Amino acid sequence: MNHIFRKLQVTFPQQASILNQSLCRATPSIQHPMWCTASINERQYRDMPTHGIGRWRHLLPKQAAKKKKDRNQQKELVSATDTAYGTLNVKVSGYDMTVVEHYSQYIHNLCNRLNIKVAESYALPTKSTEVLLMHEQGNKTYVDGVLKTHQRVVQLSSLNASLCPVFVDVILKNQPEGVQLSVQEHTEADYQARFKARPELEGLIAQINQ
Repeated sequence: MNHIFRKLQVTFPQQASILNQSLCRATPSIQHPMWCTASINERQYRDMPTHGIGRWRHLLPKQAAKKKKDRNQQKELVSATDTAYGTLNVKVSGYDMTVVEHYSQYIHNLCNRLNIKVAESYALPTKSTEVLLMHEQGNKTYVDGVLKTHQRVVQLSSLNASLCPVFVDVILKNQPEGVQLSVQEHTEADYQARFKARPELEGLIAQINQ
């Protein structure tokens, strides 16, 4: 019996060493993992042409191209009724751009609080006025300064006739110094005043049409 036990003690350590060696050979090394070769092959396939495989856009029915909206198109005017005004322009003008801008924002916020519909709010082109002075001993004039007039318009639609006096009274009481205010009906001339005149371009267009 002792002889058999000695043989088992000798054989088991040899088998354990063989198993350890086989496991060491089977485990991949950390420096060269097995997935590196797969990633390299994927990169190679990405560069190869697909010849249109998987495309499906051509199977859909063709849709008509959407037309771009013209931003300069005039909006339809709201006609006046027995209880409401039509399209009104609240025009603010002054020499200080900051004051004019803040006052127009105040009017716009007041309309929102009073549930008055604001159709549009925009700025008109700045007008420049030259101040000329004449010498005391001659007829020559020289430019003493340039005044720039900034204008803002808040366009209202369907203003209630009963609310209009209250609205005008509030904006007049909060009108800052040096700012002019006017309320008038919107016309086509007011729409054309939004764009700067370009006589050179108009002359070229006239020559082409001839």
